[in-house]
Amino acid sequence: MGVSLERLRDSWRTLMGDATILEPPEEEPIDIVSGEALDLVLRVGELLLASGEATERVNESMLSLAVAYELPRCEVSVTFTVISVSVHPGRGALPVTGARAIRRRNPAYWRLVALHSLIQEASIGLLDVEEAHDRLRRIKRSLPPYGAPYPPWLGVIALGLIASSAGVLVGGGLLVAGTAFVATVLGDRAAAMLGRRGIAEFFQLAVAASIGTASAVLVIAAGAPANASTIVTGAVVALLPGRPLVASIQDGITGDLVSAGARLLEVFFIVAAIVSGLGLTVYAAVHLGVPIDVRDLPAAPVTLRPVAVLAAAAVSMTFAVALAVPRRVLPAAALGGALIWVVYVFARGLGAAPLLAAAVGAVIVGLLGHLLARRRQLPPLPYIVPAIAPLLPGTAVYRGMIQLNDGAASEGVLTLIGGISVALALGAGVNLGGELVRAFQRVGVGGSGRGARPAARRTRGY
Repeated sequence: MGVSLERLRDSWRTLMGDATILEPPEEEPIDIVSGEALDLVLRVGELLLASGEATERVNESMLSLAVAYELPRCEVSVTFTVISVSVHPGRGALPVTGARAIRRRNPAYWRLVALHSLIQEASIGLLDVEEAHDRLRRIKRSLPPYGAPYPPWLGVIALGLIASSAGVLVGGGLLVAGTAFVATVLGDRAAAMLGRRGIAEFFQLAVAASIGTASAVLVIAAGAPANASTIVTGAVVALLPGRPLVASIQDGITGDLVSAGARLLEVFFIVAAIVSGLGLTVYAAVHLGVPIDVRDLPAAPVTLRPVAVLAAAAVSMTFAVALAVPRRVLPAAALGGALIWVVYVFARGLGAAPLLAAAVGAVIVGLLGHLLARRRQLPPLPYIVPAIAPLLPGTAVYRGMIQLNDGAASEGVLTLIGGISVALALGAGVNLGGELVRAFQRVGVGGSGRGARPAARRTRGY
């Protein structure tokens, strides 16, 4: 009753002019979502992921662009095959969402460098949206001044030189280097032909591995078993998945478990394809009476002879060319390969197991590579991925397959597990070096720094 009388009194005062009618406050305007900015964030993320960048750094780069171009309340989701961006204008308006699928990957590290330069300039306000779109178009189409540093044929030659250098590293000579080069180039060209016909990449890699192994079998049949084993070792090293291995370990360490699992599955299928090609050829050779003996297989001499150190540097440099790193990174890649070999040899000389020696070398290379990348304001992958190439376990894969096909199944499985463990130690080691750098840096490329990883503070180990 009291409330009704109060309302009647207020109404009477309003009619008599004793009270002022208050206008309802205006609603705050809805934030405007720029379609061009949203499209730019999606396209940059797609190209980064397709070019071989790790998931966490793709996420950081996309968020940096979203902040630079004022996309309100932006959420980014990056997985191995799909990226999505969702922007919320606010005031109950429907979110604006876009997604892109990554159907083809082309590891080109020169493109990563160009994209990170674009992100840095955009983050500090030096590029508007139209200028950023124009630069992105030039990077994607390799238009001047953003173009591939090497002609396509040099990438094919680099694969052959990886095999040649790896063959020399495990004790081969000029004959081994030349034969491994020819076998690897032939395998790559055969795989490229299958790719143009739409054959799956698994079978392309299997064919490339089988061609390298077949050349070794021919050399064994000609009476030179020691030379043959070094040939196939070099051919296998040229096919091993060093790049996706490093990225998969990094994704797992940083908490992107979906992408880490997918990348590890990719590594598994690549190794399975190589093992399949090796296994079929070795199986056929053994049953045709070719005298393949495990005792004839090479073991990289743990020595600091100039030939070995130069071969390790050559493996890393040619691996860098195959990954299309910028030319100014090539000297650092060569030095990284020589350094990881020297550290590995010293650690083995002190009694360390191969797994521990490889991990120690990878940590040092990862630390120095991340520091150099930070100093030059470049992404770290062009520095660290080529450097681990000399220690990739090509010999272990070959030895394990021969043991499996020669009736020593348990020994073969253990050898393959040991080789995979060394590869995982290399990936974990280079990422540990990066974590040590992150622990003391304040900001990095794409906004990465110790304050840019909130997921690291979510849990306490349980």
